[in-house]
Amino acid sequence: MPPTISIITITYNAERFLERTIQSIVAQQATDFEYIVVDGASKDGTLDIIKRYERHVTSWISEPDRGLYDAMNKGRQRATGEYVWFMNAGDELYDRDTLQKLLAQIKSTDADVYYSDALFVREDGSPVGLRSQITPHTLPHTLTWCDMALGMKVCHQAFVARRAIAPAYPINNLSADLDWEIRCLKAASKVQFSPFTLCRYLVGGLSVQQHRQSLIDRFKVLVMHFGLVQTIINHSKILWRASQFKRNT
Repeated sequence: MPPTISIITITYNAERFLERTIQSIVAQQATDFEYIVVDGASKDGTLDIIKRYERHVTSWISEPDRGLYDAMNKGRQRATGEYVWFMNAGDELYDRDTLQKLLAQIKSTDADVYYSDALFVREDGSPVGLRSQITPHTLPHTLTWCDMALGMKVCHQAFVARRAIAPAYPINNLSADLDWEIRCLKAASKVQFSPFTLCRYLVGGLSVQQHRQSLIDRFKVLVMHFGLVQTIINHSKILWRASQFKRNT
């Protein structure tokens, strides 16, 4: 019988951070899940870490890819669970009870998408704060795809989608996770807020490293879903919101 959740980790030269991700999964009280690791042919000690924890990994591959989102598509294709949950190297499930609580919620509500807040953490694991409190992105308890008009409302690692509605990621856009969430929400019949934090998110990913291109790609995604004129109007709101948030913090 297939598992309820497929947890998927993407890695590339991630020896500094991968172990904390795996340990957060090994610590879980629940067992109704599979764990998939997709590595992009790392040259450091990443594979040694994967092999060290191999008995906890359902399946893994290591081969060249065309970037993060190509690797995520590979993980999605390998998944057999009813839901997919991406937890990349350095990110962690929030605590040892997180998966058990999510599985209980799935059993009782049977939604297509589950989402919650994310705790941002530094490289040393120390907390920065909840995403909804330290960024301008407030977290609605009733989420629709239209809420994404002003940007990504939900951290990707705090967004769990039924595999049947989860599309492929565009591999040439640094904001492909925003596009993916919007498409999932458009396809979902029921979206459920999880009243507990799902993940610890390591700040400083690909979109942060290439911030300018990420902003351009975000604009392209929003134009695709909301139209050019509305996106231009919305970006003026984004800039105003950001300035107000900065002023008040």
